Amino acid sequence: MNYIKIIINTAGSPEWFNELMMSELGGIGFESFMETENGFEAFIPEKDFSEKDILKLISIQKKGFIKNWEKETIKDQNWNEVWEKNYFRPLVIKDKCLVRAPFHTDYPQCEYEIIIEPNMAFGTGNHETTSMMMELLLDEPISGKSVLDMGCGTGILSILSSKLGAGLITAIDIDEWSYKGTKENASLNNISNIETFQGNVSLLGVRNYNYILANIQRNVLLEDMERYVSVLNPSGKLMMSGFYRTDLPVIKEKAESLGLTDAGFLEKNKWVACIFRK
Repeated sequence: MNYIKIIINTAGSPEWFNELMMSELGGIGFESFMETENGFEAFIPEKDFSEKDILKLISIQKKGFIKNWEKETIKDQNWNEVWEKNYFRPLVIKDKCLVRAPFHTDYPQCEYEIIIEPNMAFGTGNHETTSMMMELLLDEPISGKSVLDMGCGTGILSILSSKLGAGLITAIDIDEWSYKGTKENASLNNISNIETFQGNVSLLGVRNYNYILANIQRNVLLEDMERYVSVLNPSGKLMMSGFYRTDLPVIKEKAESLGLTDAGFLEKNKWVACIFRK
């Protein structure tokens, strides 16, 4: 699947403006963002890109803050070389869990080790949302529990759940890279209790779960949360990330309207990971 990358120059603009723009872009289908020296980059599947929507958003939000913007097409490819050169470094979570790629040769020893073959799928642990979800999981009594991983990306949260002793794990992502990547990474880590599917919440049936993990952007969480709750066991926990601290009130309002109880959150660089109990 090809992606469109838009590069937005907001040099000199207040920090809150970039956050606002990222939130608005998330609302029209952009999946991930990367801050740059002069602004940020945003990524969206080519099939979902609408230049008309971008121009409309920028005309509304510009207010002198956007200097210019440009777009480029990123061809479908294996992203290992890109990540190896630029982004993916061995990572240790809470002094307990090491995340590394097969090509890493210099890394510390930890109680848990996860090997991730990086590709376009989101989730090597280096992003705040993924690392915070991992921190939350490491503090949970997950052994023997059933887990649903929505928007599984590379499968990193499913793999950690398995290494922590979880029972049956269901991993779902709408993206083909993620579906294939999760299966490959599970095999790479000798994990056999992860069932992987390509799709969305429409795949959820009668099976219920003790833990539901959803590291997805805000609008998807708000739209799908009711379905998550419908397959969450009593006393089960819904763990979510992929949004900013400023989005937490609306996430909390939706969760509590569905009968969930706030069980706390983590914050890192204005990103948030939260837990709600049924």
